[in-house]
Amino acid sequence: MADLIPFDEITHLFEDFEHTAWRLETQRGYASDRLSPSWERFQRGEAFGFNPDSPWHANVRAQTQRGKRFERVRLVDDPPTEGQRFLMTSGLGNVAAGEDIRNLYRAEAQRLGLPDYDFWVFDSRTVVKFVIDEQGVTLGVQILEDPGTVVLACQARDAAWHHAIATAEFQAQVPSAM
Repeated sequence: MADLIPFDEITHLFEDFEHTAWRLETQRGYASDRLSPSWERFQRGEAFGFNPDSPWHANVRAQTQRGKRFERVRLVDDPPTEGQRFLMTSGLGNVAAGEDIRNLYRAEAQRLGLPDYDFWVFDSRTVVKFVIDEQGVTLGVQILEDPGTVVLACQARDAAWHHAIATAEFQAQVPSAM
């Protein structure tokens, strides 16, 4: 098993990748979201989106302008949890920055046999697997580069991407809880 390292030690990958950075998001909510200033705005029903001063948005925009791709598939329960509704709302800023985010109902993901853990795959070579506790706290990540793990991540990516629904279309299908 790979060593567990802090997420901060892999952030360089979001700039260093050559072609694609792809994420599978499986959690029903994340502790980091509940601690962010945007969570309170979400709770009040306020709109928020692309923020050019956000380091994430600035990097996504810079990388996508270089022709690189940021993509992600989020698993969503039916009905969505509060944490998933927050991600759908906050994700609009990521989409405006250049990230292609799609959504897939959890039942479909299970039918497809997708993993039940979060990961990034960079350039179809490096998998960064998250270790997250029951409260949604990221304990760390594992960097995995063995061919078997990478192939499974790429197969999961391809299946999820094929079946997922683009953000705007998906959100039009989900009734508002606000």
